[in-house]
Amino acid sequence: MRDLLKTPFVEPVASLLRGHIERLQQADMIHISAPATLEGVLALGQLEAAFLDNGWRYSRRFSPARKHVPRDENLLPAPPESGLGVYLNVEEETWELGDVEPSAVVNIMPLKTHVNMGGQQRLHAGALDPVLQAATIAAALAPNGRRVRSLRPYITLGLWMRGALDTSYDPIHSSAIAHLQDEGSVRTVPLPEVESPAPNMIPGLAERQLKRLSKAWPNMDVDERTLALSELVLPCLTHSQLSTPRLEELVWHRMVLGGQPQDLVSQAHIVQSTWPDEQESCRIHASKVLDRWLTSGTLASGA
Repeated sequence: MRDLLKTPFVEPVASLLRGHIERLQQADMIHISAPATLEGVLALGQLEAAFLDNGWRYSRRFSPARKHVPRDENLLPAPPESGLGVYLNVEEETWELGDVEPSAVVNIMPLKTHVNMGGQQRLHAGALDPVLQAATIAAALAPNGRRVRSLRPYITLGLWMRGALDTSYDPIHSSAIAHLQDEGSVRTVPLPEVESPAPNMIPGLAERQLKRLSKAWPNMDVDERTLALSELVLPCLTHSQLSTPRLEELVWHRMVLGGQPQDLVSQAHIVQSTWPDEQESCRIHASKVLDRWLTSGTLASGA
């Protein structure tokens, strides 16, 4: 794995993350918590993987999701009586680095960042979400950890689930995927090359036509593939439920891990579609999903 702390999109907030890393390394007991959502599982799991790989003492707790909490209630948990508290604040709005104040609890919230991209190296702004921050911290704590490496390919799913891709191109999401590709953690393939993509992810997509295209795909040249895939997706452009940037990712850049039949976004979609609504059920479900992910390295059963 390549050091995320040294990447251009993490570097603007790296000083804060290094402070978190130092506090974690000095703690004799760590209490980690996150909302009982899929985003909470994705963030908490990265840190828990590092703690397990290092044999550190810790406790895990899922707090109620924002939809289950009154609007005026503070979501940040109180500091524990002993040890260090860490809260993965995945439902918080994006903060400026300069607005983050010292706290008794390590509060990991989305942070504004930027990256230079393109031939002219233009500056593009975006957000570094808690999942990617937690993965950066986890890799620094246990760079050779088996579980950390197993969960590494999933670090962009937090950004995928945020709203940036619903309105425009997300430079941080693209940069993070490129980082995973360069280090060999994932490969990206067009939709017909995914063995078992989750259905109903693309409104208006003809699933039977996709299956026929997937069978013919190996015998088609580049131009034939481009034309056939464009024709397949054309009816989907009239549906307002899916933004063009998100549609492009779903059609051309599916992230695949090893020999898994389902791409990573399909796994997230399947898990999210079965998430319960009741508060206590959310907590139990989140723990089960996280336990399976830590054990098997896959989010969805059968992936």
